[in-house]
Amino acid sequence: MRKWITLSCPLIMILILASFGTSPKLLVQVPETLKVKEPTPVLFPKDRTIMQSTMVVPPFLGTSFVGFKEALAFKESQGDYFTINTLGYLGKYQFGIGTLQLMGVYNATKFLNDPTLQEKVFRTNMARNKWILRNDIRRFAGKKIRGIEISESGILAAAHLAGPGNVKKFLRSYGEWDVADDYGTTIFHYLKRFSGYDVSAIKAEKNPRI
Repeated sequence: MRKWITLSCPLIMILILASFGTSPKLLVQVPETLKVKEPTPVLFPKDRTIMQSTMVVPPFLGTSFVGFKEALAFKESQGDYFTINTLGYLGKYQFGIGTLQLMGVYNATKFLNDPTLQEKVFRTNMARNKWILRNDIRRFAGKKIRGIEISESGILAAAHLAGPGNVKKFLRSYGEWDVADDYGTTIFHYLKRFSGYDVSAIKAEKNPRI
């Protein structure tokens, strides 16, 4: 009996395996909606490299005052509170020593290491520039000079770059008089780049100080 079982088991296994091989194949019908009829778009652009995807980009916070100041800070220092550029300008918004003194700040080291103070100085300087340029803002905002629409935010950004006096000269010459900083950035460039932000949160103030 045991010998019969030993001989029959392999035969049974062979018959079972053979039945799988001889059974008819099942055909799976793919629904029309799932069939791929054309190349599908990919999320990663084919012409962009991995290295390019790691590039730093400025934050986009809309056209609010926060969006304005963060976009301006990114252009100035990539938003770094603790940086000093090759010309000695300090912090997130790249202030010079002379401007800091106008705001009532005389300790450059303290300024560089105090982000809260830097934000206060930025708003104070904007209020000062808005007062100095108040008549020019009323006169030129909404008009076009050299193909760009002049806006209050563009004027204030340009004043941050080159000083309110130079911005007055640009506007009153209708763009014939322009200056650039030591890195080649012009008043025209800032007027164009920072146009259209809402800077109504900044109130014009004569001789403000921290």
